[in-house]
Amino acid sequence: MNASHSAIQESQQQAIDQLIKAEPVFGKIVDLYGPPPLWQRPKGFPSLIRIILEQQVSLASAKAAFDKLLAASGELTPPRFLEFSDEELNTIGFSRQKTSYGRYLAQAINDNDLDLEGLTRLDDDQVRGELTKIKGIGIWTANIYLLMAMQRPDVWPKGDIALATAYQQLTAIDGRPGNDEMEKFSEPWKPYRSVAATLLWHYYLSSRGAAQLI
Repeated sequence: MNASHSAIQESQQQAIDQLIKAEPVFGKIVDLYGPPPLWQRPKGFPSLIRIILEQQVSLASAKAAFDKLLAASGELTPPRFLEFSDEELNTIGFSRQKTSYGRYLAQAINDNDLDLEGLTRLDDDQVRGELTKIKGIGIWTANIYLLMAMQRPDVWPKGDIALATAYQQLTAIDGRPGNDEMEKFSEPWKPYRSVAATLLWHYYLSSRGAAQLI
């Protein structure tokens, strides 16, 4: 284990300790399944394409399509993505809509309208602003990129149904909380909402035997 990995683990554990004090259900998750894996995706175009594939579908189907895309691409770059025909992308697993979204993203990077490397110099809201200029990238997609690829510590992926479902199951409240309700619940979890989301995903996926999909 390298020093960087160890430091991330230590930082995550400190956040988990604070979250358990703020919300006991997080302790229940750790008791059941242990701490969450260090889910981290590389910054860049491929991760954004994968998140686009994950919009409103199961992680399993998105991962299958992404793996096919990687196998067909060699190196997945914006120019390489733009070389695929609509028919080829459909065979890989892209809907017509997600094909368009992928093309908008690739073209924006090609035209220097989106500087992915430059996002590291921006704060969270500025990153959201830059990403959501691209058609097909909404707040949820931008937040997942901030959380998983950029490893920002206090991101709440508003609109994520899995998080609301996990929280409902853990707390036994009546009905799955709505987006605004979940955002209110997440307020006491600042400044560790990224780890809070990771814990809830860990519960949701582990309880279904699907933790490897992230």
